[in-house]
Amino acid sequence: MVKAMLKEKQIVKGKYEKQISEMCTSVDARVLPSPMIKYNETGKESQVAPVGGKWTMNDKILYKGATVDKWTCLNLSGSLKQQVMDQFCKDLISVCVGMGMKFNLEPVIPNTYTGKQLDEVLSEINRNAENNLELLLVILPDHDPETYGKIKTICETELGIVSQCFKPVKIMTLERSKKKLYLENVGLKINLKAGGRNSVLLDAISKRIPILTDKGEPTIIFGADVTHPSSREGSTPSIAAVVASMDWPEVTYYKGVVSTQGPGEEIITGLYTQYVEDNKIKPFGMIRELLKSYYRLNNQQKPKRIIFYRDGVCETQFANVLLHEMKAIKLACATLELGYQPKVTFVVVLKRHKTRLFPVHHNLPGESLNVMPGTVVDTKICHPCQFDFYLCSHPGEKGTSRPMHYHVLQDENHFTADELQNLANSLCYTHARGGTTSVSLVPPVSYADLAAHRARYYMKETPKSESGLSSAPQIAMLPKIHEKVMDTMFYC
Repeated sequence: MVKAMLKEKQIVKGKYEKQISEMCTSVDARVLPSPMIKYNETGKESQVAPVGGKWTMNDKILYKGATVDKWTCLNLSGSLKQQVMDQFCKDLISVCVGMGMKFNLEPVIPNTYTGKQLDEVLSEINRNAENNLELLLVILPDHDPETYGKIKTICETELGIVSQCFKPVKIMTLERSKKKLYLENVGLKINLKAGGRNSVLLDAISKRIPILTDKGEPTIIFGADVTHPSSREGSTPSIAAVVASMDWPEVTYYKGVVSTQGPGEEIITGLYTQYVEDNKIKPFGMIRELLKSYYRLNNQQKPKRIIFYRDGVCETQFANVLLHEMKAIKLACATLELGYQPKVTFVVVLKRHKTRLFPVHHNLPGESLNVMPGTVVDTKICHPCQFDFYLCSHPGEKGTSRPMHYHVLQDENHFTADELQNLANSLCYTHARGGTTSVSLVPPVSYADLAAHRARYYMKETPKSESGLSSAPQIAMLPKIHEKVMDTMFYC
């Protein structure tokens, strides 16, 4: 049993006044079990059952450790000495190797400090590494927040280098007791960017997750989001991002694509489009591109089912978004093969709402006042006719936890409530940035948000004279992501 706090305004109709109670509404809730997490068999502990949404990397080896042979470190901080930087790199690589990565202990070119122009030094490093640099570690400047975006833009759109940035103040002030945990979390991000897998769901590789893996039919999970320009950015285009899982049945590796559209447009116009070439109409779009990548990376298998998580849609836009984006998904599928129409489950994830959940009883003094990870509510405060539920999948250690509101707009796969709730909860234990903690939002939606915000840096760093134009003259196109990084999770 949990209490749901619904903040409402007082309503006055004629001479009758409706009083809103100051007491919370009591609703029935369930706590979903935590999924079993699978690591590599070579570790002392290859499986773990999270407790309270958390676990550790102790005695565990990454499910698939990436190989990084050619790397180097660039120090842009004036306060961080060369000796400190070199020791930090050694400590980081030692932790990565201890987790199961294959890491060259020595940089391909010496770690350097530079005061030169950023584009010049990055190009020079790439040339010295014979254009084969696999990972660039960057210590950011002490006081220049714009440098991060410049580095990501140059590395990911011009040079084709995967990078990992660090704040110098973090390195210098890191407590010894917290250093290993920090390096482990960074190592998990590097492993994923370099093509490895941190961990997987045991039920996923055992093909026991209903709809997703149980029938042995390839399934793809999409996540989509749109970020809009702030008031200071004027008529800058909105940026849409779509990610899709590429490694069925593990569903831990998501490729991302981005595109621009009109400022303030919420419907993703780039899901499916057409263009004319040689007097012929040819199909194009983000859904088609991701499905083709899935086909290429999964032994020429096309997914038979699609689960599409959509972020950033308010309730008044449900019908419009479903109409246009569901149509785009169907059209994109139809252009790949005659008669190809996989079943689609379309789910909107609402984050910006006022509903909060609190447990009725607390068993231990001093414990968090938030509900336990896995708490789900699907009655009383949900829609009386439609398929929706609230899920709090993360451990709330600070502040008040905000549950995610999942609203199913269309379900051709015929999920039961239990199946879809357990799937969302389980996916929240596979986030790359979550480290060894479950997160509040399903990874595909979170990754799409990260990819869209990364593309915003590209837009800022691309000169107006160099930014191309789409079919709408006023909408500037994003620079193309380099082929060396486009198949990686560079946006993490």
